[in-house]
Amino acid sequence: MANKVVRPKVFRDLRCFARCLNTAQTSTPMNFTGNYDSTNVTTSPTDQILVAPEKKVINFDDVKELFTGVSTSKLIRSSLTLQMASIEPMVDMGIRVMNSKLMDMPIFREVIMWFVKNTFYEHFCAGKDLEEVRRTVTKLSDVGLKVMLDYGAEHATENESCDHSMNVFLQTAESTKSLPSSSVSFVVVKVTALCTPKLLKRVSDLLRWEHKNPSFNLPWKHKALPLFADSSPLYQTTDKPEPLTVDEERDLELAHDRLMKICKRCLEIDVQLLIDAEDTSIQPAIDYFAYSAAIKYHKDDHPLIFGTIQAYLKDSKERMVIAKKAAEKMGVPMGFKLVRGAYMSSENELASSLGFKSPIHDGIQQTHDCYNSCAGFMIDEIANGSGAVVLATHNIESGNLAASKAIDLGIRKDSQKLHFAQLYGMAQGLTFGLRNAGFQVSKYLPFGPVEQVMPYLIRRAEENRGLLSSSAFDRQLMRKELTRRFEAATS
Repeated sequence: MANKVVRPKVFRDLRCFARCLNTAQTSTPMNFTGNYDSTNVTTSPTDQILVAPEKKVINFDDVKELFTGVSTSKLIRSSLTLQMASIEPMVDMGIRVMNSKLMDMPIFREVIMWFVKNTFYEHFCAGKDLEEVRRTVTKLSDVGLKVMLDYGAEHATENESCDHSMNVFLQTAESTKSLPSSSVSFVVVKVTALCTPKLLKRVSDLLRWEHKNPSFNLPWKHKALPLFADSSPLYQTTDKPEPLTVDEERDLELAHDRLMKICKRCLEIDVQLLIDAEDTSIQPAIDYFAYSAAIKYHKDDHPLIFGTIQAYLKDSKERMVIAKKAAEKMGVPMGFKLVRGAYMSSENELASSLGFKSPIHDGIQQTHDCYNSCAGFMIDEIANGSGAVVLATHNIESGNLAASKAIDLGIRKDSQKLHFAQLYGMAQGLTFGLRNAGFQVSKYLPFGPVEQVMPYLIRRAEENRGLLSSSAFDRQLMRKELTRRFEAATS
């Protein structure tokens, strides 16, 4: 009797907050385009269509199958949180409050942090420590998903904080031994937590100048893959930078040693390492760290280290192809995580302030085309037995195109060289659709104390307003499944 009363009430409450949801915006079907043997991205209307528009690997029609293993309470909470996160004025107000002096008032701060922890933090983060992370990972593993463990470290300010971050990264890698078997696909590392952004900017300037003038000597430089392409913008270093000081060289070597320690332990534990990208002012130094580590540490013919390529940058395809081909010549297996990018506003503003064109594609369609072209290139490489890729995307067309191309080329769905990924709490429909299609799928799982992770989440919110507001498709799928469960419970 009690059950008959409780279930309808849950869904009556749901129907009170739910409104008619529009599906995410769709465009004409996007295709992998371009000559993959070339380092240039070309997008011509005469390019061969690789995937028929009606061919759909990912099935969103059967919501019962799609959300198998997801509890009703989880669906309701997710719908509510995504609804709030999709309201841009609310996000803007939240960012202003979190950055205001009101947060210096203990009582106000406590109330705000309680609200954040019980809404957005619980939805988008795995927990404050490895014990809470373990419970989240177990739940995801139970529904057939892997995880990328991302300690929410802030930018380091001195060697002490760098050492602390290294120890937490090592503890994170170590924790994978006690988690469900094969539940962790990657440990995520931010180089900005191992080396101060100030020093990374200095190193990036010197690397850019070396590319302009190959005779320029960098005595501290380790062997690495090519960092730049002919199309790479170098406007951030217009004047010859001063050499690193003795103290800077020492700090750089310490940062390099920190990453090497993490790589060595990951190799011993047999867990892959994913290195996140940042903005272009410091990205060359981050690529340098990633590529020098990849040369030294790998597992036979499979990469241990995955660098990140941001497809919204005009030179991204060319840089990826050049680095991949150079690694192949050296006999080094190279992995990449492919994303669209997260620093659009700051990149545009910086380029404009210096009087240069933006390094970012002029429109979203060009970014989509570049992403799909990069993904197509890497899937071809995998089919030929070389390299590995993580396709981190919330875009349904990109996911379906990549999955279809992989099947057409005979790549096994459970191949460890092809991986899909979405942020924890986002793109649930795509995640479960790819899972149901048999592919390896991970959720990018940030964790850490609320106070520490919040600045990270605020930056993501500032850079990803469009991503949050495009969650309508997910909310529609959840609403459809909740309605189905309501009708099944009351029939």
